[in-house]
Amino acid sequence: MRIAYAVMGYGRGHAMRTAAVLPALERDHDVRVFAGRDAHDMLARDHGSVEIPVIGYQYGSNGRICPRRTMLRNAPLVADLLAAGPRTRAVWQQMADFAPDIVISDSETYGHRFARHHGIPRIGFDHVGIMAYCHCDFAPGDAFAGIRDGLGYRAFMGDPDRVIVSSFYPARPRRDTVQMVGPILREPVRTARPIRGERVLVYLNKGAHQYTAALDTALRACGEDVVVYGTARRGKSANLEFKAPSQQGFIDDLAAAKAVVSTAGNQLLSEAVYLGKPVLALPEDAVEQRLNAQAIVSMGVGASAPLHKLSLTCLGAFLENADTHAAATAGHRSDGLADATAALRRHIHTLSRRPRPAPGALARLTGAY
Repeated sequence: MRIAYAVMGYGRGHAMRTAAVLPALERDHDVRVFAGRDAHDMLARDHGSVEIPVIGYQYGSNGRICPRRTMLRNAPLVADLLAAGPRTRAVWQQMADFAPDIVISDSETYGHRFARHHGIPRIGFDHVGIMAYCHCDFAPGDAFAGIRDGLGYRAFMGDPDRVIVSSFYPARPRRDTVQMVGPILREPVRTARPIRGERVLVYLNKGAHQYTAALDTALRACGEDVVVYGTARRGKSANLEFKAPSQQGFIDDLAAAKAVVSTAGNQLLSEAVYLGKPVLALPEDAVEQRLNAQAIVSMGVGASAPLHKLSLTCLGAFLENADTHAAATAGHRSDGLADATAALRRHIHTLSRRPRPAPGALARLTGAY
């Protein structure tokens, strides 16, 4: 089977999930990865990723997600996507040249729309779909916004033939074509040997905007040694050490951390809980991240605080309760890789029995957009 695997390029969590399942798929199928910016950077070397455009958040001068800038920056891409304009046709032509039998999408809309246009079976495989396809326990005040974001997700992604939702916390699917699996962990995480070290690990997915003066002040005054990932800074400064991106280096530091302070992406929170690390979740201005942070609190494995208003008092209270939170992780450790791989194989087998476009038909159809 020829499988086009399309990956959202905002942040690194999508790429980490993809990298975990690709080896199993590549053993049995001809897989080509189409990925946006951050994901492409991570996947290109080992999986020959083809880079595609990214629709993502934009930030204001205060370091917060700016709806106005996000809308203005993405408007040309969205208009081109909705009208099947030149940039969209260029992406679709690359996919048509590959002539996939099935498309798998991790929150990536170009792949979904290409597959729908050509009648190619498609599988949605991500975490964000939890808001669109599952009953969620939203954070207080987020019920309406969660429904809105779920509808927006479905407007961009459409309605896949099968849906796999990966999450470190449970949610009840809305229909029988949706399957929940546990977190998808990279092999180095699955084989890591965690210890209770002495340093606090801080990770920010967009540190250039999120590492504020208030956060810096709280970290310097917390009385702990801290290692920071996700900013452009490097080297040591007082009790802080700023490090460059490194997959293995980060996993080593995570496995040896005393506690984790991070933005609330599903992937890192999954890895932290799996390795027994208490988490202080700092959600971005996004419903999905607040949903993840709410789960951390509900499970008892950590706390949540506003990303841009973190105080020393809040950080100190979390660190004082770190042992209790760490103990609670034992009841929530989960590895969904085997279940996800089995589900993908099952869906690929089932969907492959559908009639497929004739060789060369996709390339011919592309010119008719």
